[in-house]
Amino acid sequence: MEHEARPVRPLWVEDERGRGRMPDPVRTAAVRAVMLTSVTLVQAMVAFFCTVTGSWLAFPVTVTSVISTVAATWSVLDVWITRQVWRQRNGVVSEPSSTARGSRREKRREQRTEAATLSEAA
Repeated sequence: MEHEARPVRPLWVEDERGRGRMPDPVRTAAVRAVMLTSVTLVQAMVAFFCTVTGSWLAFPVTVTSVISTVAATWSVLDVWITRQVWRQRNGVVSEPSSTARGSRREKRREQRTEAATLSEAA
C-alpha cells in the first residue's frame, strides 16, 4: 500500500474579528479568582498529603482549605457579577443578526420610496 497524499489543512483558523479585551474591573476580578482558586487547589493537595502521612498539620490545613474553597467560590461568582454590572452600566456593543440587517434594509427601502413619492407629489 502506498501512502496517499492528503490535502494539508490548517490546525486552526484565525478569527478576523477577534475578541476584545475584558473590561478592567472584570479582568481584575478574573485574575483575583484565578489566584484564589490556584491557592485553594494547592492547599487541598497539601491537606491530602498531610492526611496521608499522618502529620499534625492535616487538620489546620484542611480547615483553611475549606475556608479557601468558600473564598474561591465567591471570587468566581464575583467575576460573573462584575461582568453583569459592567454590562448594565456601560452597555453592550451588539452586532445585529443577518435577519435584523435584512429588516432594516427593507425599512430603508420603504422610507426611500415614500420620500420619493412625496417629493414627486410636491
